[in-house]
Amino acid sequence: MRKVVASSVIRSAHQGESHGGVYVIDLQSGEHSQVIDWNDDTISWEGRGMDRGLRGIAFYNQEIYMAASDEIFVYDRNFTLLESYRNKYLRHCHEIFISDNKLYLSSTGFDSILVLDLDTKSFEIGYCFRHIPNQGKFIFAPYDPMSASGPPMGDTVHLNNVHVIDGTLFFACLRVPELLYVQGDTPISYAHIPTGSHNARPFLKGVLLNDTDSDRVSYVDLRGNFIETFPIIHYDQDDLLNTGLPRDHARQAFARGLCVSDDDLIVTGSSPATISLYRFGQPEPLKVATLTMDVRNSVHGLEIWPFD
Repeated sequence: MRKVVASSVIRSAHQGESHGGVYVIDLQSGEHSQVIDWNDDTISWEGRGMDRGLRGIAFYNQEIYMAASDEIFVYDRNFTLLESYRNKYLRHCHEIFISDNKLYLSSTGFDSILVLDLDTKSFEIGYCFRHIPNQGKFIFAPYDPMSASGPPMGDTVHLNNVHVIDGTLFFACLRVPELLYVQGDTPISYAHIPTGSHNARPFLKGVLLNDTDSDRVSYVDLRGNFIETFPIIHYDQDDLLNTGLPRDHARQAFARGLCVSDDDLIVTGSSPATISLYRFGQPEPLKVATLTMDVRNSVHGLEIWPFD
């Protein structure tokens, strides 16, 4: 593993400013290039995610799939826009995942997972996982994403991550302390995870995740006990740009975006837009690539670059 591709979102950006983009980063040299700017005047983003920027990233054949708020963009390896997909139940899309010619999307704004068949280019099923506060329970229901009978808009659990292993669909929510998987039409708890985490996925005998509220990457067992932790890098406050914003708008060390190589290396993203490389058994980063010191600029999607 030498290169990764990362998307970033600039929180609290104003109209006319860049709202983030996509970068290819060489982890050995620390060099990086911005290949997409969300504020590119040659692209009309009206109605295409607007100021939400780009988030989840996935690869299929020689194509790159990237999630905006309500649209999935497909690029070639040179980042030329080829096509895009939309669905009425896709809103505030976060992480995406491709397995067996299917694209899985976390539609946070509808408490949903959508599944797009990449052979037929049609949305084949949706799953809604929603908290009903006045009843104190959760519901989980499949629906037809091409019909008008799907769920109303709502973000009750902040469903933000999907992952598929051997045909089993796993998903995680910011507000639910469980990594869940789908069996038939039923969500089942796979493991206990910290509330407020991102990018949770099964790993070895436990779960690997961005323990975002605690500013670290964590590897936990199925009961949620910590096996290993990797602290996110902090910068001197005087070196940061655009500080003083509300914590829910922008803060440093906000861990988001996670990928793992076959040689036990972990890559994670954080803000200000930083890519950190870790190895199991060593809590401090092996490499750090800093894209900017603007604390508003937060890495979101992160994947190993597969093309060279």
